Amino acid sequence: MIELVVGVLTLTFAWLLAWAFKELPAEKWQFVATVPRQRHADGQWTGLNLTFYGALTALGYMVAIALMIVMCTAVGVALTPLIALVAVLLLIIVPSSRWVAAAVEGKQYTFTVAGAVFVAALVCPLAVLICNHGLEYFGGDPMPTLPLLAAMAISYAFGEGIGRIACISFGCCYGKPVSMTTGMWRSLFTRLHFVFEGHTKKIAYESQLDGIPVIPIQAITSTLYVVTAVVGFWIYLYGWYTTALIGTLGVSQLWRLYSEFLRADYRGAKAISPYRLMAVATLLIGLAYAYWYHGTFPAAPDLERGLNAVWAPGPLMALQLMGLIIFFYTGRSDVTQSRMQIHVCQDKI
Repeated sequence: MIELVVGVLTLTFAWLLAWAFKELPAEKWQFVATVPRQRHADGQWTGLNLTFYGALTALGYMVAIALMIVMCTAVGVALTPLIALVAVLLLIIVPSSRWVAAAVEGKQYTFTVAGAVFVAALVCPLAVLICNHGLEYFGGDPMPTLPLLAAMAISYAFGEGIGRIACISFGCCYGKPVSMTTGMWRSLFTRLHFVFEGHTKKIAYESQLDGIPVIPIQAITSTLYVVTAVVGFWIYLYGWYTTALIGTLGVSQLWRLYSEFLRADYRGAKAISPYRLMAVATLLIGLAYAYWYHGTFPAAPDLERGLNAVWAPGPLMALQLMGLIIFFYTGRSDVTQSRMQIHVCQDKI
């Protein structure tokens, strides 16, 4: 059964990424809807733009949390305290993606996944510890710490794998122009690159690189993270929690450390960006907890129990509500605005 589930995940993500890499650089995939907000004297309206960035980010969170529920309940974690723990973590981690970006880049209306991951690395182990003390106080069974942290790391890799295709849609987190590369990279990216369309994409208004072949850094990151997450999920289901945690964090954070050599977007004023330091710190924190919590773990996960848990009405409704909240939080475009005119079609009355 494990191989079947992993195979279905692999095929689903392969289709999603292939579609995203082909379609999302186009101009039409930046905005999913525009909501009229203020009417002007000439009859036109100012509109609020809702982005595919927000929709795909919400999808990433939903997939990540769904798979985390599967993994955690598969090792015996009770569903109610798990949902409560996830809700508290999201209340801290999701807004932190904006807070850290404001601190590092000086930009109020942008998000950073790297910053949110660093905050998660600091907060998640502490939150698990507090939750376990609470469960023990009320006579419940504590959560197995290392399997829970491994599940969080794998879920994060799944979520960011989808989140990077959201960056393709908005044109952020973009790569350097292919013309700036040399040697092997020049030969590779001359054939495989992105060309972004639309003056409202971030790559256009920040660096004027729309219409120019650039390194498809979002596609590379998405592919690497999804492959890492699928492998991590697979070995987790066989009970190799330490390997899953170290492997997932190792690949994701070392790639984040290196990938900035291939990026052209603004990462802060310092030569070594704070995001690189956060990646190193996140990896070291993960290694420390893998060493600290090594030992005896629960029996191998029961995948069927995990799938049954996430497919129940309560978790499904919670995931949908979470997705809507994240969509409206991350999908409201503060850096763009629309003007629209609404009229009656007289020939259709």
